[in-house]
Amino acid sequence: MAIDPAWRRLKRRFSISAPRMAVRTHLGWPWRAALVLAMVALVGGMWWWGFDFGQIFVGFNRKEIEAQLATAEADSVRHAQDAASLRQANSALESELAMQRGVQSTLHKQVAELSQENQQVKEELAFLQKLVSDTGKQGGLAIPRVVVERTEVDDAWHYSVLVVRGGTPRDDFDGHLQLAAVLSPPADGSPPGYPSTLSLPQDQPGSAGALKLRFKYYQRIEGVLQVPKGAQVRSLTVRAYENGTTTPRATRTLALS
Repeated sequence: MAIDPAWRRLKRRFSISAPRMAVRTHLGWPWRAALVLAMVALVGGMWWWGFDFGQIFVGFNRKEIEAQLATAEADSVRHAQDAASLRQANSALESELAMQRGVQSTLHKQVAELSQENQQVKEELAFLQKLVSDTGKQGGLAIPRVVVERTEVDDAWHYSVLVVRGGTPRDDFDGHLQLAAVLSPPADGSPPGYPSTLSLPQDQPGSAGALKLRFKYYQRIEGVLQVPKGAQVRSLTVRAYENGTTTPRATRTLALS
């Protein structure tokens, strides 16, 4: 009896000798991609956790180090601000110190000038006391004090002359002074190119007013000698004349070393 081929194939498929079957689930590519990303994230997280745990285990705490770095940066900013404030305060203190030094220098200069004036006043007071003690004597004119000093300005010399009158004068003395300064030649030995003697007020007409005399007991005359460049004053002769006379009433010469 011939077996139907269709029956034979059906029997072979459902019998014991039928081939094995495999049931497989088909997933789309979005689900596969999500699954792969989840696995990668899981592995990365485990690795990062293991890395941090390993650092803590060996004594290195990254978070603690980052906190320390943040604290150090904040301290650095604060120190920079403090340094800027200190520099500003230092600049203000330096300016104030410079002002104080200037004031101190001015005070020293004023003290020196006052000391010099005080010395001049003492000398003049001594002459006045001598004049009072000589009131019974015949009055006479004298030049007890002559001072010549070089100033801070080049080619300028300051002079001071004290003229006194003894006895008991009844009226004022009217007259004038004449100065004769002997100048030294240049130090290099070249020709001076200027007169060896400087006469006032002839060579400096502007000084005539300062050389006038009008006093009863004493008078101090001060001024400046304008000498040529490179010249040095070696001596100064002072003569006091009474108006209307050509003969000096008193003469005094000061020699400078």
